[in-house]
Amino acid sequence: MTDTRRQARPEDWFRAYRRVVEPRIRLVCFPHAGGNAQLFHGWSALLPADVEVLAVRYPGRLDRLAEPCATDMTELADDITAALSWCPTRSVALFGHSMGSSVAYEVTLRLEAAGIPVRRLFVSAHAAPHQAQRTRLHELGDDALVAGVRRLGDLGSAAYDNAELRELLLPPLRADYALIEGYWPATPAPVRAAITAYVGDRDPGCTPERVRGWSDLTAPGRFELHSFPGDHFYLAPRQAELVSHITRRLS
Repeated sequence: MTDTRRQARPEDWFRAYRRVVEPRIRLVCFPHAGGNAQLFHGWSALLPADVEVLAVRYPGRLDRLAEPCATDMTELADDITAALSWCPTRSVALFGHSMGSSVAYEVTLRLEAAGIPVRRLFVSAHAAPHQAQRTRLHELGDDALVAGVRRLGDLGSAAYDNAELRELLLPPLRADYALIEGYWPATPAPVRAAITAYVGDRDPGCTPERVRGWSDLTAPGRFELHSFPGDHFYLAPRQAELVSHITRRLS
């Protein structure tokens, strides 16, 4: 990473849509490739009052538009873990959607190695690292890249029809795909946290069978898989149901 990103303040990494004084638990949420913290703006209102949502703000978009996008999973996970060390809490859980699942997994490994227990790791719409399909979407032309994203679902895809928005959205989208498509841990380490996995039953990019591979990365009996109606972005129309399920797992 560049010096610009290393100098980012811890608070630059997270957006809390509702601040909680001494939260019982912090739920750290990681967006998908090309996504941003706004994906989770409605979650706080659906969670118990003593749960604080910290939505991860990747560099290269929104308020961090002037910063270069992340290019390396190791450095990205290191930076987010370091920023979390400034947010002490009695308990922390992590949720990642699509690419965010792998980032959340890597941060979980680092937190546990530092002696910080993770209450639960929630992964969504993403195969386990050792079962991911090898793709090279980031090498495609702009139109082909956008078409690949649209194949997954409609969430935010209309923005690519606007020339000005497209110019802003394509660089972080391409950078995120380059990051996740270059992430191939040969032997992913298991986490001590329990893992709850979610998938849309009509997700064209991720089958329940591939998502079930996350069971290899936690202890026996510490994994569960839950399916929702919908495509890769099922979590938008099913937000209330998803957050309700997460709430029960955090209780």
